[in-house]
Amino acid sequence: MSPDHASVNERKRASGPPHRSHHEVADELRDRIRSGELRPGQRMPTQAELAVEFGVERGAVRQALRILQSEQLLANVSKGSPATVAAPSGPSPDAVRPEPTMVGLAPRIAAAFQAPHVEIDALCLTSVSLTMAIGEPLRQIHAGGRKPAKVDVRVLLPSRDIDLAFPAPVEGDADGGPVHRRWLDQRNAQGQVLRHNLLALRRTHNIDVRVEFRALPFTPPVKLYLLNGSEALFAYYTLAKRGEEFGQEYLEMWDAQGTQSMLFPFQQGDGLRDTTFVEQSHLWFNALWETISQDLRLNPGP
Repeated sequence: MSPDHASVNERKRASGPPHRSHHEVADELRDRIRSGELRPGQRMPTQAELAVEFGVERGAVRQALRILQSEQLLANVSKGSPATVAAPSGPSPDAVRPEPTMVGLAPRIAAAFQAPHVEIDALCLTSVSLTMAIGEPLRQIHAGGRKPAKVDVRVLLPSRDIDLAFPAPVEGDADGGPVHRRWLDQRNAQGQVLRHNLLALRRTHNIDVRVEFRALPFTPPVKLYLLNGSEALFAYYTLAKRGEEFGQEYLEMWDAQGTQSMLFPFQQGDGLRDTTFVEQSHLWFNALWETISQDLRLNPGP
């Protein structure tokens, strides 16, 4: 073999697929399974084919496949025939159990902040639950425990210009009166705190942050949180009668305690139902954001 020919082969090897660890191979195959690219019952490529695709030794492929088998994502992993994508096992009751917003939202928000690009969309009556839930990941960022590169938050809230369906006086009030003003004050205050705390990360940690609010022309009967494009948390606002002092006046109203609303979690990749719900929730949110919603003012003015 001539020196020139040998140097060409060396350049080809140097420009070949980068070396990957068995963990990286497992991560890629796991993503294909959870996204539905590899479906339950489907035979995997052979270990030799996977070794060529990822540019690794067969031993690394076998290690990756064993990891996925331990996670019950693959079956029939052996040196012989190709492995098979396992049928999804039923999730444990604890994995899908609905929880009150104050219990279920915070840990999921904290988990979302582990991603390098955090994306949170929220549709709610006020942003009080979201503001409180974001407190823990912000604390961890300030403590040096994590640092995402980018944070995008979009929030849909009811417009100040509508007659709210709730909270509303039991006896009725054409303009909402003090009940409407109290809700508006809370909406604005919580939104301002949320925006301030997030935008402060630009200055303190040089994180690329964007926080946007838009106003809905209706009172949302449900709340929805979409996390990193892969998880949807859904809850109904349940109304109850309660009383409150407004200055010298005592009023009974129909109100919803949003922090106690039961959150139902849906995870993309956890079966067709969950994946479809997450995808449709994103389409619904984006449609509201881009069509009938308007710029929202977070100030006490008229």
